[in-house]
Amino acid sequence: MALGGKHLFGSIEDTRVTFVEKKIGEDRKDFLKKLLEHNGFEVVIQEEKRPSEEEPQLYTVAVTDMVFNPTIWVFQRKLKTFDDRKVTQDYWNQQTEDAKPQYWNNGQK
Repeated sequence: MALGGKHLFGSIEDTRVTFVEKKIGEDRKDFLKKLLEHNGFEVVIQEEKRPSEEEPQLYTVAVTDMVFNPTIWVFQRKLKTFDDRKVTQDYWNQQTEDAKPQYWNNGQK
């Protein structure tokens, strides 16, 4: 799920939450859970219902902070990586582990 501008919120069981990402795999779920907990958020995970046993298990990741918006927190550089660097969009999307503070690429790899 790409970062979007909408603030998605609702409930998981009896807990009011802000949804971070829905219908994601286990690796993505684990990454987001660790990252968000590292940044002080209480994370709530919900397993999605599978149409059949052959389908992979998908998850919804949410936080109990009702004002959290992943897009705002990433682009305002409020989230920290595990080694205390700022989370960039590419880091959030697990496209790179490089967390340089700029969001552009000047042709350098």
